[in-house]
Amino acid sequence: MPEALNITEAQSAQSVLSEASERIEKPSSTVDDSTVPNEPPAFRVYKPSSGSSFIPSTDLPDSYFNPTASDLKLAQTQLSARTQALTNAPLQLRTTREAAEKAKKDRWPNTTIRVRFTDRTQLEKVFPSTDKIKSVYAFVRNSLREDAKPIKFILYQPPRRDLKVSDLKVKNLTLAELELAPSSVLLLRFEDESLNGSDVPAPLASDILALAESLPAPLSLEDTSSASRSSTKKVDKTLNGSAAGEKKIPKWLKLGSKSFPLSFSPLVLTSTCRKIIVE
Repeated sequence: MPEALNITEAQSAQSVLSEASERIEKPSSTVDDSTVPNEPPAFRVYKPSSGSSFIPSTDLPDSYFNPTASDLKLAQTQLSARTQALTNAPLQLRTTREAAEKAKKDRWPNTTIRVRFTDRTQLEKVFPSTDKIKSVYAFVRNSLREDAKPIKFILYQPPRRDLKVSDLKVKNLTLAELELAPSSVLLLRFEDESLNGSDVPAPLASDILALAESLPAPLSLEDTSSASRSSTKKVDKTLNGSAAGEKKIPKWLKLGSKSFPLSFSPLVLTSTCRKIIVE
């Protein structure tokens, strides 16, 4: 009997040790929820911007709205370059067009869509460029309050480009084919006009509004004016350089009068040869 008891005790001790070793080798997969960091939301909500932030603190002079000579030159060069590109563009085969579209898709695999309500509240989300416009509609509808979800709305781009799901020219195209990539701002208009006022808060769900944040501060007037001045200086240098290049005279024409006597200049030789041939 004592020997049997010793054998059973040894077996039980061995089983306890094996279970402990298994626990050490295979840690528990359960993790306390309090230690898991909260993932950021897949979208962003921006609060309505105050109108004072977009109004300059000082009145702009009338000269600010008058285009300068460099502005006119830049607009003319851009217009002429665009016209020449459209006129001289060769006819593309179907394979070439498909290759160009594929390169565009590979360049912008994602599209950032920002939906702006009438009170300037904005919803922003990143969609795959292969998604269709109905994905944007579904995202916006799921973000609305329960009482506002049944109300129809339209996403559009000013001045008159309505992106309706019912439009066959829109519903079957991807976001890239709709030329919304890489980023676009879409305005929202409800069929119920009572929700379209600028003083009517956006009918978003409370949990969505709780995530609202302020828009990044825009550039000040001084920063934008300095940037425009630097760009106009670059344009002036480029235009002046091209204009100066047109006035240059070839070296052989400059050296013609010095290196050749009058009787042996290229023009005189050419006329002499013609006289000989005629005679």
